Amino acid sequence: MWIGWIEFDILLGETYSLKQKRSVLRPLVNELRRRFELSAAETGCQDLLRRAQIGIAMVTGDRAHLVEVLDAAERLVAAHPEMELLSARRRLANGADD
Repeated sequence: MWIGWIEFDILLGETYSLKQKRSVLRPLVNELRRRFELSAAETGCQDLLRRAQIGIAMVTGDRAHLVEVLDAAERLVAAHPEMELLSARRRLANGADD
């Protein structure tokens, strides 16, 4: 069993309220969930207007598939024009890594 996750640090464009920030982030989180069948959520910077953290996680039996999906998710986040991906911190773990 392989477990992988990425935490994205994002700088948002012109957002003037937390409600507007959520209206930008919610569709992205939903698209990540739907397109890649993984868990995704806003995980930090909830009180900051122009910064966001989004975390995604996936469990699978194949390391190559896991890396492929995480790479594709990172490309999707980086491609959104209304935000700038500042960093992506990634971890992979094997169930046998005790």
